[in-house]
Amino acid sequence: MKRIIFPLTFLLFAATTITFTACNGDSQAAITIDDAIAIKLQPVTTTQYAPILKYSGSMASTAEARLSFKIGGIISGIYVKEGDHVVKGQLLATLDLTEINAQVQQAAQGVEKGRRDANRAQRLYNDTVATLEQLQNSNTQLQVAEEGLRIARFNQQYAQIRATESGIILKKLMNEGEMAGVGAPVFMLNGTAGNGWVIRFGVSDKDWAVLKKGDKASVEIDAYPNKTFTGIISEIAQGADLSSGTYEVEVKVLPGGARFAAGLFGTVRLQPATEQTVTMVPVEALTEASDKTGYVYTLNADGKTVTKNKVTIAFLENNKAAIVSGLDSAREVVTAGVGYLTERSTVKVIK
Repeated sequence: MKRIIFPLTFLLFAATTITFTACNGDSQAAITIDDAIAIKLQPVTTTQYAPILKYSGSMASTAEARLSFKIGGIISGIYVKEGDHVVKGQLLATLDLTEINAQVQQAAQGVEKGRRDANRAQRLYNDTVATLEQLQNSNTQLQVAEEGLRIARFNQQYAQIRATESGIILKKLMNEGEMAGVGAPVFMLNGTAGNGWVIRFGVSDKDWAVLKKGDKASVEIDAYPNKTFTGIISEIAQGADLSSGTYEVEVKVLPGGARFAAGLFGTVRLQPATEQTVTMVPVEALTEASDKTGYVYTLNADGKTVTKNKVTIAFLENNKAAIVSGLDSAREVVTAGVGYLTERSTVKVIK
């Protein structure tokens, strides 16, 4: 029987290959373990929170009015300018009355003719020459003419603008010689007789949803730097402004003995009565935070990978961050090791 003899060099090569393969496998396992990022987890809690909303605006009077002519015409005279103080009933502007006076005269002549026709019809009816229908028609025509005269005289009366109350002319929108349309504003009047002062500003749709009429507010006015005024939401718009897309909110400000004027700039802090649920997480869990947004990592069910969650931050308080959205179902978040994580990271939890 022939024996097969392997050379010594072949045996040594085989042994070396086996040893190298085994060592290489151990190395790969070690690398996998060493690549896992050590992390720590912290539990999250939930609480009720009413956000404090901050807006700015200028002061205005609730007696603010846009004064205009009832009828159209050419402006013949304007007797005030912006910033003037006016008293109730003061004449501010007039239209050219040439056409308007002619309309009044025309209506008056129509009434005279209507009376003559009515009287003639009455005499003819008494002499049984005219019928009852003819008499009634003439009386109706007289009444129509009299109402036309009333309309013409009423329009003649409102071919001028008078101050509806004492106040200040904020803005003059038209000048002498211009054609004023029916109801087109000519003056902006800010009444100063009462104490009704408000600040108006636009809010986003999200803030509009939590605000209610009657919610309290605190107001800081630049003219009174060391004083805070009490305010209350008096009006909330039920539709968005077409130009800005915001919803107008009106906050009534109590003067508290201070002297207000139109145009004073103020900052309003609103405290909605409606509360919302927020998730509280440690501040160190946040990464890539900017303004009201940031990211928080959570551990997946396999215990080895993580998920990067985009969250909306409501506020920071006592080393805690209040999250409005983005962590609805999370019970724990990653705190230690956050700076080294990506969405593809392998992790190991350190208790």
